[in-house]
Amino acid sequence: MPAVDAARLCTGALASAARVRHLRRAMRPALLDPLFAPLTSLPGIGPKMVRPFARLLGRENPRVIDLLFHMPSGLIDRRARPTIFEALPDTDVTLEVRVDGHQAPPPGRRAPHRTFVSDASGDMQVVHFKTERARIERQLPVGETRWLCGRITLYDGMRQMTHPDRILDAAGLARLPPVETKYRLVEGLAAGHVRRAMDAALARLPELPEAIPPDLLAREDWPAFKAALTRIHQPETPVDALPTGRAWSRLAFDELYAHQVTLALVRQTQVKAGGRSSRGDGHLAAAILAALPFSLTGAQEAALSAIRSDLAADTRMLRLLQGDVGSGKTVVALLAAAGVIETGRQAALMAPTEILARQHLETIAPLAAAAGIGVALLTGREKGRARAAILDDLREGRIGLIVGTHALIQDDVAFADLALAVVDEQHRFGVEQRLAFSRKGRAVDMLLMTATPIPRTLVLTLFGDMDSSELREKPPGRLPVDTRAISLERLDEVVAAVGRALAQGAQAYWICPLVEESDTSDLAAATDRAAHLAQVFGQQAVELVHGRLSGSEKDAAMARFASGAARILVATTVVEVGVNVPNASIMVIEHAERFGLAQLHQLRGRVGRGEKASTCLLLYRGPLSETAKSRLAILRESEDGFRLAEEDLRLRGEGDVLGTRQSGFPGFKIARLDVHGALVAQARDLAGRLVPGNPDLSGPEGERVRTLLYVHERDAAVRLLSAG
Repeated sequence: MPAVDAARLCTGALASAARVRHLRRAMRPALLDPLFAPLTSLPGIGPKMVRPFARLLGRENPRVIDLLFHMPSGLIDRRARPTIFEALPDTDVTLEVRVDGHQAPPPGRRAPHRTFVSDASGDMQVVHFKTERARIERQLPVGETRWLCGRITLYDGMRQMTHPDRILDAAGLARLPPVETKYRLVEGLAAGHVRRAMDAALARLPELPEAIPPDLLAREDWPAFKAALTRIHQPETPVDALPTGRAWSRLAFDELYAHQVTLALVRQTQVKAGGRSSRGDGHLAAAILAALPFSLTGAQEAALSAIRSDLAADTRMLRLLQGDVGSGKTVVALLAAAGVIETGRQAALMAPTEILARQHLETIAPLAAAAGIGVALLTGREKGRARAAILDDLREGRIGLIVGTHALIQDDVAFADLALAVVDEQHRFGVEQRLAFSRKGRAVDMLLMTATPIPRTLVLTLFGDMDSSELREKPPGRLPVDTRAISLERLDEVVAAVGRALAQGAQAYWICPLVEESDTSDLAAATDRAAHLAQVFGQQAVELVHGRLSGSEKDAAMARFASGAARILVATTVVEVGVNVPNASIMVIEHAERFGLAQLHQLRGRVGRGEKASTCLLLYRGPLSETAKSRLAILRESEDGFRLAEEDLRLRGEGDVLGTRQSGFPGFKIARLDVHGALVAQARDLAGRLVPGNPDLSGPEGERVRTLLYVHERDAAVRLLSAG
């Protein structure tokens, strides 16, 4: 399980949330108390002002450290001081102007207050809404020179500045910092509110004991913790507050190091907990291999060998199996399950959706039958006597392998002796669901599978406590997919081309980003597109599938499409994984520019599974951003999911590289893996040297690292030292 899973398990096992908060206060070094004080302890932040800060920082009761780790979103170079004529629209500038006059709004009108200012190059207006007239005239006295800091815009062809960030006299200008940070804001907070609070928070920053070895600090020329935070929030030059700068990189390394130490401690704890050896004699696996219509690829052989070695060991297996679309993960999982079933124990495979679970069963059932393995399916659909019979067979050991959804982890589901738990598309399950699955037996070996290849940086970050195997080869016979990008303006041509292919016996997927038409979005709606295509090709030719349908409705629609009764399946991304219709050879994706690379690759993987040449049409609405252009171009060039995953990380960052922000994600506040990815391996190596030699984090070095864990709120990792 990812480290954060174990951390939350540890937290849940210790006590209630209140008890956990008490333990944190009791164990956290007193040196850190100023950082974890409530934000209301800062001057000027009372009960009313704290509410918008809570929204900004995503915490009901924000603390000083939450504000300090609210990193800048950009920079303003206050050294840029053009004339009014030189000032470019939509840029942040500092202007020296003379105040010429005021125009207050008429009584009862909701018009703004306008102040007319000028310099030798021209004139402009300063606009204020809902601001007291006397205050404006006090700040901008007629006939005086003032310096205005803010963003220049054009209105009716005239330059204006609305609500300047700063209005300064000569004395104020002398105190103006040369570079200022910009922050993401919410309603009720102005930039000045955040800057003043940040200055007060920085004044409370303690000097922390240094957890990074001196040689690494010197080699990277990184500042100390306090100096780094101060330099980012109060920069002297633009580079000081950039993610690529030394200050930000140092803090990113701190966060990544704390996370990697947590992973190493979890791994250490799991090794101490031990496991049970499952060493089969191979007779069931041999029968499955004999029934396969193809030979295993070299990658499948290598992954299976590693899994069998893990299962035979007396430590618990924790392995991530990554496989590109169509690489044969299900067969590897079945052969691994056969190994534990040969010893008289049981295996289970949990999938996130009923469609995917049934797809796995279709693949597994004939192979398992050839080997004489009892297989069953358990989803939310099984009710009454049928469900009771399955549960009875499972409890008595008559079922060797069960495939299902989250129904497998319900309280009344019991196994005779569960040895192997396989979680497919694991990022779609919540933390508690994965943990509940692992608790269905004693020392259960865990195999997590994903059809979304994960960049190496993210593997080290999210799954650093696990071993990892990759299936980069595809079974022979998979044809390449012809991928093309086409403007939505040519939609009628696309519909006509799809019609010609249907007339020749083809079937097509048509993917839309929304279920129903939205007043706030211009994205294609699946229901509207299905109705449109039904008018063109006939109602019987079109089926519609989306997440709001019941399981039985989805299955009925999928069955009609799989049988060929329906020629077009209009769907949302519910068909991203687990749908296998070999006759389908056309994939149309509307608004492809709105999808990530990994998700587009998964959708494209639904075609190219049969003997026909397949096509994927990426329909986009221009003009495209540079990122969207790059994404579509890369997808046309390559079908290598691992390469596409790396490109996705480069283009989008780590936030949504899996297509959905995964439950249990570490939630880095400072580190940005697209920028700081190279530091992950460095942090992992350092943690790998520290923890095995000092598993209790004792002594001066251990104490310094413990402090770092508390700063980055990996408290549960510290408790693992005593909780075991």
